[in-house]
Amino acid sequence: MINILQDYNEPQALLAKLALMGTAIGDAFGQCFFNTRPQITQWLSQKQLPPAPWYFTDDTIMTIGLVQHLLQYNDIQQDKLAHIWATNYQKDISRGYGGTAHKILREISEGRSWQEAASEVFSGMGSMGNGAAMRVVPLGAFYPENISHLVEQACLSAQITHAHPEAQAGAVAIAVAAHLAAYTTLVGNDWLEQIAAHTPPGDTHNKILKSLTLPSSYRVETIVHALGNGHQMLAQDTVPLVLWCVAHHFDDFAQALWKTVSALGDRDTTCAMAGGIMALRLGWEGIPQDWGDATEPIDQTWLV
Repeated sequence: MINILQDYNEPQALLAKLALMGTAIGDAFGQCFFNTRPQITQWLSQKQLPPAPWYFTDDTIMTIGLVQHLLQYNDIQQDKLAHIWATNYQKDISRGYGGTAHKILREISEGRSWQEAASEVFSGMGSMGNGAAMRVVPLGAFYPENISHLVEQACLSAQITHAHPEAQAGAVAIAVAAHLAAYTTLVGNDWLEQIAAHTPPGDTHNKILKSLTLPSSYRVETIVHALGNGHQMLAQDTVPLVLWCVAHHFDDFAQALWKTVSALGDRDTTCAMAGGIMALRLGWEGIPQDWGDATEPIDQTWLV
């Protein structure tokens, strides 16, 4: 499925590409569930995969840009990464970008600085949306030993489009979650506790702590009521749900994704995050082949 970036074979590069693959599959799978209610109900009740091909969204396109950038520069260089994202945005503006992302990326592509474009939205508060978290899973795989550096880099990647601290906290939480999935054997609440320990204070942090009190036996509707499902497209409305779904299905890629998509809401984005994290935990062999085969290939189109 991934036929780009073949010249990078260092261990962290291979893990970053694995995370990208999981993100793309989850994103494309979740996107299929923006369908009619009867069709969604049938697929969910029977755990029936949607017909191929599955097409990914801006979640994957921005993740591709992040991976390309990391492989070239090792750390986040914000001006260069902003250029990649804005360039890829112009290649296909109909890939599911949210209204705020449209505005920011269009302005960057027209020559405005990302600092100005990102900081002026929402009356100068900046976006606290889930877009900074949706694209960051590969970053968690890129730094094997230094979590403090990872946290810093996650914030830098978020700031280009999301000036609000809550959105940056969401990016940190997902990046740390990915790191722990790749490099530790932590599962369940032990995993969630470590994520919370590195997530900056705020609503996202508090909801991750709340997720610790919610057992796997709860119905998904109860989890959505407690944690959200991305319906508001905010970091605090999205990230905690994803982490709960993954924490309780760490041994099965398909089951984790089915649980995540059953929450509905911003289902391409929640599944993108879950797919990337699960890929890092289970490895290439843990991703069902039919899921990978159904997802559109990642090709040269998205290299800048």
